[in-house]
Amino acid sequence: MSNDRYSMSFTTGSLFHRESVELAALYLDLGDWNSIRDKVVAENLLQTRTLNTLKRVCREVISRLRTLSPGELEFLVEGSHQEQAYLLWLAVCRRYRFIADFAVEVLRERYLTLKSDLTHEDFDSFFNRKSEWHLELDEITPATRGKLRQVLFKMLREADLLTANNTIQAAMLSPRLLDLIHQGSRRDILHFPVFEFDVKGMKR
Repeated sequence: MSNDRYSMSFTTGSLFHRESVELAALYLDLGDWNSIRDKVVAENLLQTRTLNTLKRVCREVISRLRTLSPGELEFLVEGSHQEQAYLLWLAVCRRYRFIADFAVEVLRERYLTLKSDLTHEDFDSFFNRKSEWHLELDEITPATRGKLRQVLFKMLREADLLTANNTIQAAMLSPRLLDLIHQGSRRDILHFPVFEFDVKGMKR
C-alpha cells in the first residue's frame, strides 16, 4: 500500500483553458493568489451562475496554476492556444499524480509501442491496478469513477493529445516550450506522447 495518497478531486470542469489564462494574467499583475481569489469572487470574473461554482472553479484553477513557475505563467499568457493547452496539461499532471502516472504509464507507453488508440478499458485497467496500492481508490463509487474517466479524456482532447475518436496525437512541442520544460524537471516531458528522438537531449 502506498502512503502517498492520490488526490482525486479533478471532477470539476476540465482543462479550464480560458479561466487559467485569465487568472495567470491577473497573477502577473497582482503577484498574490489570495488577492486574485478575492477579486475573482467579488467581481465574478469567471462568469459562473452561482457563488459556490465560482469558488470551486477558482480554487481548482489556482491549485493548478500554483504548480507553474513564473516563467511558465508568463508563457501561458503569451503563448499560442496550442502551447497554452500543453502547459495546462502539464499543470494538471503536476497537480494530480494519478493523472501524471496515467500519462506516463498508459498514454505515453501506448504511443511508444505504436498503439494509437486509448480506450475506456485502458483507464479502467490502470485504475484497478493502482487500487491495489492505493486503498483510497477503493472508496470511489462507480459513478464517480466514470466521471473521473470522462473528465480525464476530455482534458486530453482539449490538450489536443487525443482526437474525438480516441486516437492518441503526438505532442508538437515548440522549441521555446521544450526549453521551458527542461528548465524545471526533465521528467515532465514524460507526460506527453512523444518519441525520444523528437526531443533533443532527452533520454528515457
